[in-house]
Amino acid sequence: MDHFDWIAFAGFVLLTVSSLALEGIVVAAAFAGFLLSLASWRLYDGRPWEALAWLILVGSTLTIIFEPGGVVFVAGFFGPMFVGVGLLFASRLEWLPDIWTVDERATE
Repeated sequence: MDHFDWIAFAGFVLLTVSSLALEGIVVAAAFAGFLLSLASWRLYDGRPWEALAWLILVGSTLTIIFEPGGVVFVAGFFGPMFVGVGLLFASRLEWLPDIWTVDERATE
């Protein structure tokens, strides 16, 4: 775990605790903003797959904000959650190709 992971963990704990005092829609919007900032941090750090995963997880929070009913909520919440978490684990386990660095031999 690097310092971004610790920041993410602390942010999740803080937002979860704040859900006791604030309305759910406010906390969901704060989660969406926090996930967007995590995505930009990861992209800036050179981890595009993790950035994409955090962006996809924003979709889960948008489902909470817009509150569709029934099957749409289940698919809209758990679909992005499954894909985002899968991308996070796949990126950390280095199962995905390195698309960020340029091979110097290929440019010659």
